Amino acid sequence: CFWCFKSKMEINHRKIMKNWFFIIFTFLLASCSELIDPPKNLIEKDKMSEIIAEFAINDQMSNFFPQTNIENLTRFTLKQKNITATDFVESYKFYTATGDMEKILNNAQEIVLEKDPAAKDYIEKKLKDNKNVPAFAR
Repeated sequence: CFWCFKSKMEINHRKIMKNWFFIIFTFLLASCSELIDPPKNLIEKDKMSEIIAEFAINDQMSNFFPQTNIENLTRFTLKQKNITATDFVESYKFYTATGDMEKILNNAQEIVLEKDPAAKDYIEKKLKDNKNVPAFAR
């Protein structure tokens, strides 16, 4: 019967298309394993935490000494660590895209607490006030 043969061909064709779809989908998943490629001069996570901790301390210094130029302090911190601003920004973007930034920021917070134990009460108060705010936005 012609209609039976045509029906069997359609079923066979659907199976082939499902297999091709599965193969293509698998290749796409394998090729897109990372959202963003690591930058050429990726800063290590520990060093990134140290830099961010220094930025936080510099920011607090500007509260006590209003004439302090935060931009100069930021440049000095980066120069002291032999990091360019571009490398820092690219690493920050990478770690944000990969989901590692929250851990880096938490490590930076620990570094600040080690350098200034008196900051613990202030940080705990801020965390309590901003419970649902992600680490990078606090």
